[in-house]
Amino acid sequence: MKRKNIIGAISLLFFGAVFGAILVSGFGLVRPGFASVGNPNPPIKDLDPVVEKFNNAFIQAADVVTPSIVQITTISTSENKAHEMFKFFMPFKDDVPEERQGSGSGVIISKDGYILTNNHVVENATHVEVSLHDKREFEAEVVGTDPLTDLAVIKIDAENLPLASLGNSDNLKVGQWVMAIGNPLSLTSTVTAGIISAIGRNINIIQDSYGIENFIQTDAAINPGNSGGALVDLRGNVIGINSAIATNGFTSNYIGYGFAIPINIAKTVSEDLISDGEVKRGYIGVRIEAVNTEVAKAVGLDKPRGILVQGVVEDGAAASVGIKEGDVILKIDGKEVNEPNSLQSYIASKRSGDEVVLTLFRDKKEIKKEVKLKARTPDDDVLVKNDSKSKKSLKGKELTQKKIETLGISVRNVKDKELEPYKVENGVMITGVDRFSKAESQRLSTGVVIVEVDREKVSSVSELMDLVDAKKGSAILLKVVYNDGTTRLVGLEVKK
Repeated sequence: MKRKNIIGAISLLFFGAVFGAILVSGFGLVRPGFASVGNPNPPIKDLDPVVEKFNNAFIQAADVVTPSIVQITTISTSENKAHEMFKFFMPFKDDVPEERQGSGSGVIISKDGYILTNNHVVENATHVEVSLHDKREFEAEVVGTDPLTDLAVIKIDAENLPLASLGNSDNLKVGQWVMAIGNPLSLTSTVTAGIISAIGRNINIIQDSYGIENFIQTDAAINPGNSGGALVDLRGNVIGINSAIATNGFTSNYIGYGFAIPINIAKTVSEDLISDGEVKRGYIGVRIEAVNTEVAKAVGLDKPRGILVQGVVEDGAAASVGIKEGDVILKIDGKEVNEPNSLQSYIASKRSGDEVVLTLFRDKKEIKKEVKLKARTPDDDVLVKNDSKSKKSLKGKELTQKKIETLGISVRNVKDKELEPYKVENGVMITGVDRFSKAESQRLSTGVVIVEVDREKVSSVSELMDLVDAKKGSAILLKVVYNDGTTRLVGLEVKK
């Protein structure tokens, strides 16, 4: 019985192995070939002329612009500071400077070797090398940089270079086809295509209150190494300098959107850097913020539009012509402005001494001011003190603290000594802010001091309540001071 079982098992294994071999190799019984896949479809012989023309536009633009795009390699030195914990274990080891290599792209803007790129490509570089499209290599010198726009100009000793045609970024339209040309990830002369996804984009990448951001957003692929390269229209005009990409925090590579500096800003900056080695930019001398719904209601605008003047620089251009905190800038030289970066980018094309005409909204009417721009000075953070009036409370009983349901905040009176760190002489202090309220979304918090309401000083809770009660169903404009002395205007709707 056991012998039969063994013979059966061996037979089963044998036939199983033979069947498996047939499945795997077919023993030549099945021979795949191209005929079994099917006949391929013939390629299109006569492409639609419209498609052919559209395709050729990309080819021609790439052919025209690519020779004027260079690869930039830099070496920079930074201090490699040891952590305090490691200094404890290695007390005799000094901080050793560390050399780092970086790369980017640039656009040739003159036949004698001036090249436009990003400031962050050459910042702190001790050595800069440029590789041309024809594979020639040159050492470069940094002519000048402008951190406020993230632009720089470098120079190589060469002649008869292929220079790019610089277009007009003021005429761009969302949906327009563009190409990004540069050297991403060390892949030289790479061309990608996409459309303009948005214009006038502010992504808060320049860490300076005077930083100028008015980016062109595109879905043409931009990766590390593209910085300083060209964003190009289908006519072969450079309409932007590639500068930044959107990331998800886990990678520095492209995830869908890139950003370029408009070429009109780049042209003005590069001209200044080449002629003077620095940008002699003019300033209005104001702190600004976009107008929201509450601010619009508080100042009497029909809808949110224009730019709110948050503060006026002492002895600045705006102060000299009587522009005040709380004014709303509607137009500059007849052009409507509704975002701070739109105004900043327009001013970026002007120099100190140039004149502009501002259309303002004040006391529910429009006025015009001619402003002669001034250069920025170290004292530009000193703001003009407002000459607001003080209004005594009409209430019979003086309040010392109050929960103001209509605003979503709680306040109390303050003593003069408490106001010293704020550098103000009057005000009431916020002691609480309702969760998820408009006040919270406007960055009001415990410890903030309210010094004015609708340009009238408040010195007590009672005075504040008089002004708030008078605007029920409307909106008020608060001037608040933070504990670092920073002032800000905040619009809040007053519930009925």
